[in-house]
Amino acid sequence: MPSFGASPGATSSSRSVFHLWQWFSIGAVIVGGITLLLIIWAVLRYRRKGDNIPKQSQYHVPLETIYTIIPIIIVFALFAGTLVVENKETANPRTNVTIDVLAFQWGWKFTYPGSNALVYGQTTQDPVMEFPVNTNVHINLRSSDVIHGFYVHAFNFSRYALPGVLNQFTIRAQSTGTYFGQCTQLCGLYHSLMWFRVKVVSQSQYHAWLQTFNNPTAEAAAKAAATATKQQLSTLVPSKQTSSHGDN
Repeated sequence: MPSFGASPGATSSSRSVFHLWQWFSIGAVIVGGITLLLIIWAVLRYRRKGDNIPKQSQYHVPLETIYTIIPIIIVFALFAGTLVVENKETANPRTNVTIDVLAFQWGWKFTYPGSNALVYGQTTQDPVMEFPVNTNVHINLRSSDVIHGFYVHAFNFSRYALPGVLNQFTIRAQSTGTYFGQCTQLCGLYHSLMWFRVKVVSQSQYHAWLQTFNNPTAEAAAKAAATATKQQLSTLVPSKQTSSHGDN
């Protein structure tokens, strides 16, 4: 089945999104094809053949009933499919892995509660968010300044990073690899360079990676990075924190 330009998906929910997109596209091709054929048939069948006024008809009840009922069935089918997939996207199952993501002009900060791990980068520094495969990973997403967009093409997923609002969602990657992410909301001068990467690794590799932050040098570097980012963002106007569970 054609992909119609979408990613096959690297997470459990993104694959559902991909299949839904395929069926949406196939439905659009079928409806569009039938409509085009009817237009061509009407043009050829009822083209002008003389100056006489053709026979006029006002109603065709069976035909009108058909083209009223069929679109209603299509709409209900699309709505039902969308509802099932969206419920998967907005679900927040319990998990032992939590990552706090902070978006700012023009970069990303990833911190891991309960550990010293901290990853920070701006524009082309391309910071990497790392987490284990086949694990529910809970993301707390915030913005320190303006509206940003957390988007990973391979996950078929996007969520707003809003100032003063906590957005929460869960990702479960089903295959290891490194995936490209970017900001999808026009957020200023270097918006087009606001990149990041998501690296999905095995459980053992993930735990080994966390351990690399448990030494005096790494702890000092993490504290220095935290202090630097705090100072950099301290000039921004603070806003009252509210909570959102995937509605934005």
